[in-house]
Order: sequence, then structure tokens, then C-alpha cells
Amino acid sequence: MNAEISTLLSATPRGARQARRLTARQLDAWGHPYGSDVNATAQQVVAELAANAVTHGRVPGRDFALRLTLTAEATLRIEVSDARSDRRLRYVTDPDAEGGRGLILVTLLSQAWGVMERGVGKTVWAELSLKEPESHGGTTIAPQRESPDHQT
Repeated sequence: MNAEISTLLSATPRGARQARRLTARQLDAWGHPYGSDVNATAQQVVAELAANAVTHGRVPGRDFALRLTLTAEATLRIEVSDARSDRRLRYVTDPDAEGGRGLILVTLLSQAWGVMERGVGKTVWAELSLKEPESHGGTTIAPQRESPDHQT
């Protein structure tokens, strides 16, 4: 059974904060309490994508959309849609820059992410596994993520 919520938020820093808070509340309602690793990771990914929508995808007078979908396979799909059609997503190029590392964090925290064009604007999405790491005799074993340039 899938569960989903979606909402429009103002393309302002306040709207980005609301997206993060809404995510925390919704994950708690879906059984992943505040303070859990899953909830914190989802909040971080939403914060980065919402900040990008507000900073780089803002079109005056247009909101951004947040959609959270929980799948039966315990995957959370996060979608943040903005009104700017520019698909050029850039990683930081200046190592001394204070910003520009949001998509690097999204890459590290998510199983997959990407960009989809829409009629107006784009949607940046990320998928997270909501399965808690397995514990074996006092040792926590986190799920392994395969790096695109390192195959085991």
C-alpha cells in the first residue's frame, strides 16, 4: 500500500523550512519517529532540495511543490518541483565556497536521485530506503550502497 502527501509552499526560505518540518511530521506519522536516522536523513534531503528550489528554481510569484510517497517496499520518494526549466544542476567548483554542496549530500544520502522535466519547470526527486539498519549481536550493519564507479 502506498501513502502520499503533496503541498505547495512559498518559494522563500520560510517555505523551505516548512518543507523540512512537514517531512519530519509526516515521517513520524508513518512510523519513523523524530530523532530516528530515517527521519533525520529524509529531513536533510528535503532541506537540500527545497533550498535549491528556493535559491535556484525560484520564479517570482510561483510556489514550489513537495511530494512525499511511501511505497509498500519501504522506499520514500521525495519530489520537489519548481517553475524554472533550467535542468543544469551543478556541483560546487570552488573548494573554498560556503555553499554548493547540496546535491553532493543528496547523492550520498539517497539510493537514487534525478531530474524530470515538466510542462512548466522541473522536478528533482530522490529515493531513500526506510529500512533501519540490521543489528547483529551488538554490531549495526548498515545496508551497502553500490558506487557507480566501484562494482563489487
